[in-house]
Amino acid sequence: MRNYATQMEAARKGIVTPEMEAVASKEYRTVEEIRELVAKGQVVICANRLHESIEPNGVGSMLRTKINVNLGVSRDCRDYDVEMEKVMTAVRLGAEAIMDLSSHGNTQPFRQRLIKECPAMIGTVPVYDSVLHYQRDLAELSAKDFIDVVRLHARDGVDFVTLHCGITRRTIEQIKRHKRKMNIVSRGGSLVFAWMSMTGQENPFYEYFDEILDICREYDVTISLGDACRPGCLADGSDVCQIEELVRLGELTKRAWEKDVQVMVEGPGHMPMDQIEANMKMQQSICMGAPFYVLGPIVTDIAPGYDHITSAIGGSIAAANGAAFLCYVTPAEHLALPDVDDVKQGIIAARIAAHAADIAKKVPHARDMDDRMADARRTFDWEKQWECSIDPERAKAIRDSRAPENEDSCSMCGKFCAVRSMNKALSGEYIDIL
Repeated sequence: MRNYATQMEAARKGIVTPEMEAVASKEYRTVEEIRELVAKGQVVICANRLHESIEPNGVGSMLRTKINVNLGVSRDCRDYDVEMEKVMTAVRLGAEAIMDLSSHGNTQPFRQRLIKECPAMIGTVPVYDSVLHYQRDLAELSAKDFIDVVRLHARDGVDFVTLHCGITRRTIEQIKRHKRKMNIVSRGGSLVFAWMSMTGQENPFYEYFDEILDICREYDVTISLGDACRPGCLADGSDVCQIEELVRLGELTKRAWEKDVQVMVEGPGHMPMDQIEANMKMQQSICMGAPFYVLGPIVTDIAPGYDHITSAIGGSIAAANGAAFLCYVTPAEHLALPDVDDVKQGIIAARIAAHAADIAKKVPHARDMDDRMADARRTFDWEKQWECSIDPERAKAIRDSRAPENEDSCSMCGKFCAVRSMNKALSGEYIDIL
């Protein structure tokens, strides 16, 4: 019987939990370092006490940058087995979190299957599920209905919930007054905005925040404070609506910590590259070091079909400057529900971005595999190169499909290979080119 409600409460009481021990081992940190960071709110361990299959991970800017994968069924793609195939592909490729964004049918069986079978952190956006759960249109739902769905997800074992608590009635006037180019592009944020507009009531996730905190404390659910006003195009980056909401999220972070509830804060969005660093530093200051969870940022608006690349560019800059958690973006972003191959490409791009940032931040042992790869390349040890690769199957397939005449080269350089020439020159051997 545990004598603490949440990981944060345990950390503040000086208790080292099994989850903290697991995170410390993965991150090459002492358990005391992890405990102190959790106590401060600078690291979160998203682990609902009912999610028995979870393999705990820590999320914080000083740890390895973590990757989240968005999945879920929709009206156009309803096959739960296909989504589970994507889930297991994502876990195999190294994703630490899965967000179930299902928007069709009875979502609870899929959510419960995820929690039973998947060792990754599981997140949801309860406002999506509210309409589906009650089978009533948005304007027919009450504030209590929304809060009860948060409780339902917590009881199912969800590790973190994205809640758009930061927009209020005041935001309606701001959006109208400032005339954004893309308005609100957050799906959950737009639903809350629409509900407020139709009912004339305050945002229930803001108005009843204390009740939500009690639910999250009971099950040790981490709140991911959603950024309803994240910019959806470069023109809206760092505007008044985004920054004003961030200030409110900082206030809500403090309130959550007062009840020992763990918090992540979500961030942009689409944003020019030159604004990313300042946004990361601003969040760290306003939200007192709470882990920052970013979608991208996507650094140009003109690359549909390639947004896994635009987001990897932004994600790497963001993580190098303090973001702790990258939400992957696939080639299907803005276009369609991703298929299995899209999921793979999105994860690989996000992992490259995260890894590059970890090296820049000097996360312990982040560069070890790169150094092993350099040794393997110098000695033409192809098997070790596959072992060091982020996607060994693809690397090997490319080489096999265009095999060179000689093993100590590739089909690009042949005997002009610089590595081959230098190895021979330094060992005093004759360098044959023709």
